[in-house]
Amino acid sequence: MRIEQHLEMTLSESMDKELTELLQHAFPSIYPNRRYFKQLPHLRLIAYEDERIIGQVGLDFRVMNVDGEAIHVLGIIDLCVREEVRGRGVGRALMEKVIALGEAYSIDFLLLFADRTDLYERIGFHTVSNACTWLKINDENQTTRGIGEARFEELMIRQVGDKRWTDGTLDVLGYLY
Repeated sequence: MRIEQHLEMTLSESMDKELTELLQHAFPSIYPNRRYFKQLPHLRLIAYEDERIIGQVGLDFRVMNVDGEAIHVLGIIDLCVREEVRGRGVGRALMEKVIALGEAYSIDFLLLFADRTDLYERIGFHTVSNACTWLKINDENQTTRGIGEARFEELMIRQVGDKRWTDGTLDVLGYLY
């Protein structure tokens, strides 16, 4: 297995098709017929076996605001691995690369929304219960539909910089991953 880093704007048509199929299979009830749900990530880490894509994770670098303080966040979007290779460490290898990126650059926190929090707790993430505000996007017709406010049981972070997480309101300054 090898893992490559790809800027989203450089993906080929064949990669688009392979990623779309992988994401639709991994998230069958929510993924439309495209390689993103609400918005394109900035960057992807893609795992290959020979020349076949076997896993991927999208990454979104942005400033967010927690309790009135600006923080640099690397958002983790739609980590998924082909069903036939699950259990072979592909997801863990992708996440180790994400953590290494976070530690190598001026990033304060890694952030994700997890269906299975136990998988991420094993690699240093923990659940936080901040009230959140975000830009609501209608994923079907790709339009803005307002501002959302809620708390999420699935919200997880991992500190990678020197800043400490606080319990105040988290304004994600954009869409939810």
